[in-house]
Amino acid sequence: MKHLITMESKLTNLREIKSHPNNPRYIRTQEFEDLVKSLKEFPEMLEVRTLVINEKMEVLGGNMRLKAMIEAGWTEALVMQVDWSEEKQREFMIKDNISHGEYDWDKLANEWNEEEYKEWGLKTPDTWTDEEEEVEVKPKDKEVCALCGK
Repeated sequence: MKHLITMESKLTNLREIKSHPNNPRYIRTQEFEDLVKSLKEFPEMLEVRTLVINEKMEVLGGNMRLKAMIEAGWTEALVMQVDWSEEKQREFMIKDNISHGEYDWDKLANEWNEEEYKEWGLKTPDTWTDEEEEVEVKPKDKEVCALCGK
């Protein structure tokens, strides 16, 4: 088993950092606005979710956060600089954004405040509604045979 090497993060001027030119991800306008809002409301999150950069100061992990931080008016960020091969950098850029878990919607519905987690940006399934609609089932009118009248 390989041992993990503890790396230190350092405070870096955002003007020195650039988005990776081969970043395969983008963010839609609403999600970007939600991210900016999230960072403004909970900036401490970035103390533990640092930007990951290579030796060229290109972001490998956190490209969207970098853009959101600039939009929010930040001038510095904690970064972790890695010295990996090009192959490892490309692998990290994909793996860093893969979500392997799923939400337990029953637990969320029963043990969490829906208003809070929706405000935090969690999107609920399209099929999840606030209230189930009642559907009134009406009995069909009795059909009468045109030939015999029954």
